[in-house]
Amino acid sequence: MLVGIAILAGLTAGRRCEAEQTGRQTQHSAADSTVRALMVSDIHFDPFHDPGKAKRLLAAPESEWAGILASPATAEAGEYAGLQRTCHARGMDTPYSLLRSSLEAMHERDGRPKFITVSGDLVVHDFVCRYRHLLGTKEMPEYGNFVAKTIAFVVGQLREEFPGTPLYVSLGNNDTGCGDYRMDAGDAWLKSVSWLMAEGVPANEQAEVRREFRVGGYYSVPMAGLRRTRLIVLNDLYQSPYYRTCGGKGDPVAASAEMRWLGEQLAQARRAGEQVWVMGHIPPGVNAYTTVRRRMNVCGGQKADMFLHSTRLDELLTQNAGEIRLAIFAHTHMDEMRLIRPEGAGADTAGVLGRSVAMKLVPSISPVDGNNSSFMVAEVDRRTATMRDYQVYEASNHTGVGTRWRKEYDYDQTYHEKAYSAAALGPLVTGFEKDRQGKTAASSAYIRYWYKGQKGEGLRLYWHQYACSLEHMTAKGYAGCVCGTGK
Repeated sequence: MLVGIAILAGLTAGRRCEAEQTGRQTQHSAADSTVRALMVSDIHFDPFHDPGKAKRLLAAPESEWAGILASPATAEAGEYAGLQRTCHARGMDTPYSLLRSSLEAMHERDGRPKFITVSGDLVVHDFVCRYRHLLGTKEMPEYGNFVAKTIAFVVGQLREEFPGTPLYVSLGNNDTGCGDYRMDAGDAWLKSVSWLMAEGVPANEQAEVRREFRVGGYYSVPMAGLRRTRLIVLNDLYQSPYYRTCGGKGDPVAASAEMRWLGEQLAQARRAGEQVWVMGHIPPGVNAYTTVRRRMNVCGGQKADMFLHSTRLDELLTQNAGEIRLAIFAHTHMDEMRLIRPEGAGADTAGVLGRSVAMKLVPSISPVDGNNSSFMVAEVDRRTATMRDYQVYEASNHTGVGTRWRKEYDYDQTYHEKAYSAAALGPLVTGFEKDRQGKTAASSAYIRYWYKGQKGEGLRLYWHQYACSLEHMTAKGYAGCVCGTGK
């Protein structure tokens, strides 16, 4: 009898050991099927936070900036408030202390991401005003060189924190050599910055990135860690209704050239059997916030405020939805979901989701709107290039001094979706649209997390108008949703 018990105990222990080993293998296999990615946007680093250091920064190479910025405050540090008033700043952007705090928090949460995306606006708002007021001029090329040095410093800080990690960067409307929303395609400034952008990609891809970037500030590159996946990085400044050349004129040729290039890149990816991510700064679609704030009567015939001057970008994306796994944009500084889909049918209609693209707007590091800084850590399927999950981390204050960072929410746990895809977003955003008062658990979570800080509930006041912008990309479609005339 004792022998039988011993044999039974041995068999049980063996099965338990085998089960534990199988569990570990399953867990290991699941972990191996995904890669971690760090997603950052709208850093808006302010090198003028201590005005007394501006001339030292101008004279020094960016490799010496960290020492200057970390040195004791100057006697002129108190003049920052006056600089803010002079430049009509709407809030404080990112000082060096907050930049460092955010980088350390990123490293602590994921010290070895497979790649990093930065979806534009690396430099402070009102750069021209600050530069002119503190340094007395805005002559070219000196001004453009200082902007380039600022971008180089921010990118360099990321590369120092994550050495050897591929770093993919798109330009924002503030990241230009001649002023907000101003740029000349193919100019010397883009050529100088092309070397900086190329440094973040593998050596065998750098020459092609430099060649493409010099044309208009956009490029295409294979993505690290993902099977047969290409990242197409846009400079969609040209598509903005506010875009002007450095001389202050409009230039439709630059926008047309970029959209033609994008179409060619998507066609090449399709022929090569590649999956695609698209990254830019300014998102396509309706700007519901400004539409509501400006009291535009879309039901009375007024056109909603649009982020871009045409629908060509979203048309190209939906036409190539079979290849595109994710579109990353930013610009609003908020944490947003959107579904780029063909207009004219509900997102839950059979076949429409197959022609739709999941879009993620990455929240900002800059606290300029009174929001807390935040960044994302994503889990991406190696084989399908689908973003399975992501977590958002939020700062406790706006300064970077004594700042604590915490996980604000997890996408899967909050919305109960196993992927961030068109198939998952379709029912989700349609549910937001139908929930006109924002009362469901999913709507309430979105409202709570949209803005980082205490003002998030303000979205509830115009929730229905906002929710309509999440899947209606055209002014006509948006008006139909808001006014109840759409299908």
